[in-house]
Amino acid sequence: MTGHGWTACAWLHSPNFLFCSAAVDLGPVMRHARVMTRRPAVSVPPDLRARLEAARLDLLALFRALDRMDLTPSEIPQRLIRQLFELDADYVEALWALDQPPGALDMKAMLRDTLAALEQLPAASSRFKKNLPPRAHPRLAQLEVAVRQSLLPAEAYSMVPGRDPQNG
Repeated sequence: MTGHGWTACAWLHSPNFLFCSAAVDLGPVMRHARVMTRRPAVSVPPDLRARLEAARLDLLALFRALDRMDLTPSEIPQRLIRQLFELDADYVEALWALDQPPGALDMKAMLRDTLAALEQLPAASSRFKKNLPPRAHPRLAQLEVAVRQSLLPAEAYSMVPGRDPQNG
């Protein structure tokens, strides 16, 4: 067995360790390591960027509409608006991540987190609006639609590093 890279390897499960106990010849593997296959690349859904842009514009319309209303801070559910701000920040980060070179980020984790954040938006937005004073509902709906229609697609990249001229 001289000249070969022998090691022991058969998995036995223990609460604290994994033990190896069967012989495997690692010599050929070590000589031809460059032939090893790579993990398959993560496939980004083709509509992901468009979904992120739409979500950001929807949130921007909501935030701007709220700014135009005569609500006091105590009438705005702070915990719920913070959730919307956090989702918006997640979308900014995801748009930035989509512009990064392949292999620079853990795309599998990014996709998992981004898709989860996109799924949360309808319920979070609805919960927020339901907790506003009833007098605000009709006015907010009108303002939100008007603001959303006036937004430019490029505004989805507001605060996205490398895309927002004001944020570099």
